[in-house]
Amino acid sequence: MTDGDQNIAGLIDRGGYAAVLFDLDGVLTETATVHAAAWQQMFDEFLRSWATEHDQPFVPFDLAKDYPAYLDGKPRYDGVRSFLASRGITLPEGTPEDPPDARTVAGLGNRKNDLVQDLLHHGGVTAYPGSVALLHHVRAIGLKTAVVSSSKNCQAVIEAAGIADQFDARVDGHDVEDGGIPGKPAPDTFLEAARRLGVEPSAGVVFEDALAGVQAGRAGHFGLVIGVDRANQADALRAHGADVVVDDLAELMPS
Repeated sequence: MTDGDQNIAGLIDRGGYAAVLFDLDGVLTETATVHAAAWQQMFDEFLRSWATEHDQPFVPFDLAKDYPAYLDGKPRYDGVRSFLASRGITLPEGTPEDPPDARTVAGLGNRKNDLVQDLLHHGGVTAYPGSVALLHHVRAIGLKTAVVSSSKNCQAVIEAAGIADQFDARVDGHDVEDGGIPGKPAPDTFLEAARRLGVEPSAGVVFEDALAGVQAGRAGHFGLVIGVDRANQADALRAHGADVVVDDLAELMPS
């Protein structure tokens, strides 16, 4: 328990909240590792080719540093743009219809998505037991629930994980793209989920494992922002806006 000095068991039950908003990857499901692996493979392929073409040394994608700093929790194309900027690389934006071999922001993002689809197809999806238990619990006590993800694969993932029927609203990568909703760290996806649930942000609890996600929850003025520490970054989660940090959602079940 990361915040063991706090009496967090039953915290949501006691808080008088009306809704709980869950990030997907890394909070409800273990697909964060799938996304990270896909990012690493895609960027290493690109960076190796780029280094050869520009007579530069190949510096591989650093999963431990680059993924949380530039990619985790962000919409796909924003993540591509952010990481490339960290390496001083600028590419044309392209369009969402670009093929996965296109040397554009969209093309690299589409290549990453193809890799995710392959990994999901061959490896399946596992939901965290503690997260599923808390999800069932908050619904049983009458709270509304939403899943908020930057991934366009959100619906497929929650169906594969067997939890698709546990949400009253879903805001995902399709909403970000089709509705022009700014992605995390902007609060707009969480605010849109609260609107769809019919609750004020102050009456909502946000669960996030990404630094950009807790930053979004704090910027949206939600009643409680809970960081889920899957990557040994508890201090950073607090610094970005988490009120409470836990290792597993089961810690919040009433004792």
